Amino acid sequence: MLDAVTLYASFDESLEADHALSSPHLRTRSGALDAPEAFRFVDGFDPAVYRVAEGAGVSGGALEATAVLPNFGRIFYPAAGNLPYREGGWGGAVSFWMRTNPDSMLRTPFCDPIQITQRGANNGGLWIDFPDSSPRDLRLGAFPSKGGRASYAETDPDAPLVIVEAVGFRETDWHHLAFCWSDFDSGLASARATLYIDGREQGAIEGREIAMEWDAARTGIYLAVNYIGLLDELAVFRRPLSPAEIRTLATEPAALTTLRRK
Repeated sequence: MLDAVTLYASFDESLEADHALSSPHLRTRSGALDAPEAFRFVDGFDPAVYRVAEGAGVSGGALEATAVLPNFGRIFYPAAGNLPYREGGWGGAVSFWMRTNPDSMLRTPFCDPIQITQRGANNGGLWIDFPDSSPRDLRLGAFPSKGGRASYAETDPDAPLVIVEAVGFRETDWHHLAFCWSDFDSGLASARATLYIDGREQGAIEGREIAMEWDAARTGIYLAVNYIGLLDELAVFRRPLSPAEIRTLATEPAALTTLRRK
């Protein structure tokens, strides 16, 4: 499993990734969500909003997000080189730990602890979010690029979503989240994306074509979007993980720590 990691951030001493096949540095994007051509990108992040919470993680330190950035701001690791995207079919996995109370701590209608996209969540976007339900649900979304094809509304019964209703997370508890995907951008109706919470499968999006059609140089691995709370042990993998591998990550929080920066 370790040799499949393309990006790993322990958040023990820094918010830089400990292991990355490309840039390990966080950047910040801002700008109206409906105008991706006008997004503004800068190196770094606001240390008043994002910081290392020493010793507060599920293993070592954690990323603590304390506020929401203005102007639709969000932080990300560059996807180019750190994500196994390629045309002709590809797959991968993301694993991380989270501690928040989505019903009492979040300040915006929508929050994405993780979102991978170039243009937006519903236009070539792969993400986990808390939507504006009460109590809050947790969802996995795998929305294909609009690219001239029919697009989905999130309320569409056939929308590419896995929904865990009233997820019930509390601010005192850590939870492990993982999602795996396969056969994206293959041109085949065999794409699949599966959500796991605490090592248990919650459901899958399957039996359809999902094409992200990203320009990797303009795509980001966004984290803590409108999120308040702690994140830890973030990892991206070049292939889908097996259920057994996901159970290992969910039961052994330090499973990837040999990748920490020396």
